[in-house]
Amino acid sequence: MFHIGIIGCGKIAQVRHIPEYMAQDDVKIAGFYDVSRERAEALANVHGGMTYSSYEEMLENPQIDAVSVCAANNVHAEITIKALEAGKHVLCEKPMAMTLEECEAMVEASEKTGKILMIGHNQRLAKAHGKAKELIEAGAIGKLITFQAMFVHKGPETWSIDAGKDTWFFDKSKAVLGAMADLGIHKTDLIQYLTGEKVTEATAVLTTLEKTDASGNKIGVDDNAFCIYKMQSGIVGTMTAGWTCYGNENNSTVMYGTKGVMKIYSDPDYSIILEMKDGETVKYCIDKIQTNDNQTTSGVIDMFVDALRTGKEPELNGQTALNAMEAVFACVESSRTGRTVQIER
Repeated sequence: MFHIGIIGCGKIAQVRHIPEYMAQDDVKIAGFYDVSRERAEALANVHGGMTYSSYEEMLENPQIDAVSVCAANNVHAEITIKALEAGKHVLCEKPMAMTLEECEAMVEASEKTGKILMIGHNQRLAKAHGKAKELIEAGAIGKLITFQAMFVHKGPETWSIDAGKDTWFFDKSKAVLGAMADLGIHKTDLIQYLTGEKVTEATAVLTTLEKTDASGNKIGVDDNAFCIYKMQSGIVGTMTAGWTCYGNENNSTVMYGTKGVMKIYSDPDYSIILEMKDGETVKYCIDKIQTNDNQTTSGVIDMFVDALRTGKEPELNGQTALNAMEAVFACVESSRTGRTVQIER
């Protein structure tokens, strides 16, 4: 039996981590910590387990095997590193951390302690994305030329546990970044997954176009990110992340190849559509993409618990996440300087 601690008891913990852990036969949620003790106690009353006055107190418990870090962005690295050093395996929510140095330190701590570090990049676990990668590798649309990746919705104030304009997502001191860290990291990781290549060059604009806080002032983080990525083989494409889509959520990806076009999650009925150069259309009905209004099992907890069982490093490991975060930080630098940024590694 694996005993899990939940650090941060907000919406992502409540709709993803906790119910998905509860579905595992050999997992017990043994503890909760949140800056709101009342919130942690409410969950403990429902699911059992202890509540803690600090996450450090939880990490001192030798019965805790692993933790989910679902706290605010700015403390991901601090909590993760301390948890690894305390001998706990860690599943950390995205974004991994807020600087490249923090991300590197997290990976180093995992390697030094021999404990699993996994980051919740759930996009590559969606069934249609797995099928799309298979089709791309089989040459279904020929050689890749370009791509368009988009992830936009109404914003976290409609979803956060503290709904409204006072949400911590809008607080730069806690979130550090906005739509880019919330949504852009998902699509960045997905593009690297689908192409099998790393981003080597980024040109981006991260900006605040519309969102305001409770005082009516523009929020301190980006509500839109517009990025151009160049991949290792020379493929060039765009990635857009935004919190100002006041229609239906759009989490689609289009891959353009020499033999045709692949549209992923762009149609309400078919999760993949191939539009071939010769006029043929091939449609796949595989699954529906998760949305804020339609939460389904992510597969993240399944992968993490399987890694605990086998001791094998999961696909969504710290180094993989670090590769995606390098592109995110390159976009931040590009937006700040107005220049294209090369990713050296």
